[in-house]
Amino acid sequence: MSCVIQTYQLCKTLGGRAVLQDVALHVPQGKIYGFLGPNGAGKTTVMKLLTNLWKPTSGEITLFGERLTDTSYQVLRRMGSIIEFPVFYDHLTGRENLLLHSSYLGYHDEAAADEALALLRLTADAGRRVRSYSLGMRQRLGIARAILTKPELLILDEPTNGLDPTGMKQIRDLLQMLCRDYGTTILVSSHMLGEVSHMADVIGLIHHGRILRELPLNEITEMQLSYIELITPDIQKAAVALAELNVENFRCMDGRVLRIYDAPMAPEELSHALAMKNVAIASFQKHAQTLEDYYLKMTEEDD
Repeated sequence: MSCVIQTYQLCKTLGGRAVLQDVALHVPQGKIYGFLGPNGAGKTTVMKLLTNLWKPTSGEITLFGERLTDTSYQVLRRMGSIIEFPVFYDHLTGRENLLLHSSYLGYHDEAAADEALALLRLTADAGRRVRSYSLGMRQRLGIARAILTKPELLILDEPTNGLDPTGMKQIRDLLQMLCRDYGTTILVSSHMLGEVSHMADVIGLIHHGRILRELPLNEITEMQLSYIELITPDIQKAAVALAELNVENFRCMDGRVLRIYDAPMAPEELSHALAMKNVAIASFQKHAQTLEDYYLKMTEEDD
């Protein structure tokens, strides 16, 4: 599958500090790519580089198969974006802001502005000055502006900021519709793993300015990422017993809890084997691992 966005050894240094290190991003065409990471991980920095707001310290970016340069005007016209918080002319109405944006881009279609406002459920407020908009309304107007010209690529930095659960679902449904019905490729960042897991096709995990993993969301499910949680009053004795049983992939969570991954035997066999080694077991349960668990495991290994 071809990629709309690819980066090669992308690095960015700010104030003498490396904020991105050898980032290799691959966003497949016609998919929703969920770009996940905590605040400060580097998500916004990557998006500023992709939209030519910032220049990389080193490395290369290709969009639609073309190398991004200072004169990539035609390539940039094929995308819509929200980077950080959208900014508007507060003395103008929502509709006037969209029409002004259209004129900047040479896209003269008033019907498109009305359609974008309707999709974001802003028709009733289109005639109000933006200074009276709530944070959530501004966020929705920002998304309306991003989709106004029917771009082939959307780059959205935390687009559900300021929205209530109903608004978040509406945005999620809208993005899925744009991807499904119009073939729009979408790169959407978030620090809320659960929200992205409900809409993304592909997940990219970023931590400390490095890409930890890129994989289709369904692969996480197919991995059957699960673990056994062992609660014991003597965690050191349990760890020694697990090593003797050739259980290598386990992690001490706190003073009494062990998580066991990829056990070489069935849970009931492992429980019996530990009991035979006189390991006191307060609790022994199998858990399904969520995307959040997977992400935390990956970031712990990176720290």
